[in-house]
Amino acid sequence: MARKRKGEPIHGWIVLDKPAGMTSTQALSKVRRHLNAEKAGHGGTLDPIATGILPIALGEATKTVSYAMDGEKTYRFTVAWGTRTTTDDREGSAVETSAVRPDAEAIRAALPGFLGFVEQIPPQYCALKINGERAYDIAREGEVVDIAPRTVRIDRLDLIEIPDADHAVLEVDCGKGTYVRSIARDLAERLGTVGHIRDLRRLRVGSFTLDGAISLDDLTAMEQGAAVERLLLPIETALDDIPALALTDAEAHRLKHGQTVALLTRQDRERLTALRGDVGGDGTVIALFGGKPVALARVEGAEVRPVRVLNL
Repeated sequence: MARKRKGEPIHGWIVLDKPAGMTSTQALSKVRRHLNAEKAGHGGTLDPIATGILPIALGEATKTVSYAMDGEKTYRFTVAWGTRTTTDDREGSAVETSAVRPDAEAIRAALPGFLGFVEQIPPQYCALKINGERAYDIAREGEVVDIAPRTVRIDRLDLIEIPDADHAVLEVDCGKGTYVRSIARDLAERLGTVGHIRDLRRLRVGSFTLDGAISLDDLTAMEQGAAVERLLLPIETALDDIPALALTDAEAHRLKHGQTVALLTRQDRERLTALRGDVGGDGTVIALFGGKPVALARVEGAEVRPVRVLNL
């Protein structure tokens, strides 16, 4: 007897405004359970202290999670000057203090040095694996974690306000793998003091923004069917930066069955020529039939090869 599937086959994205005090996995579990979804994943971990955008992928949308995680992110964060902590945020224990409090002029002068492709050392307490162990597990045992610098991309870093001498509020647009806690730590050091993250809020992940987000309390107060109908975004929402290739019925059938599609006619070549100006370095496209996604595919010469077939 076939095993009965648990949950409903719901496909698409829910944009959650994650509350503080909860891990991303805990938030995901609550959303999945409330919607009775068969399969779910999230598009980028947030620290427990952080709030804001946590895209939740349901069903076949889980196959596009990596594209959401690759998207540019925007964070607003508050740096508390004068204390460095073990975790580089307010949850850690104090390990160093300083009486220096930078003013707005000094902060603004330091920010350009953080822009572009920069070398960044992740915090001691992070999820990176070091010799098979999570860095935070090693750090919790009292050992110093040797983490190599990583190249990250920071596109914008602005001072928003200084509510008082002990705090500064900043915003950053950054690429995948950037640690905001490291920005706060390194900025404080650059300014001749120490500091840590007091508050952190993610405002954007790729095309997912707070405009379309819902709090966990509001989501769980809705009926399951109403929540899906009102809030569910299409799978391709996470693929806004990926060009679309329209398929014929026969071509869609081949891709759905994991087969390569050859585009050899004159009309096919014109389709490819029009597409190539938008295709990224790896040739990835979203293949559509009748306006609905069929597969993530890769264009190689005159061939379209399926990468992830979407069973909708």
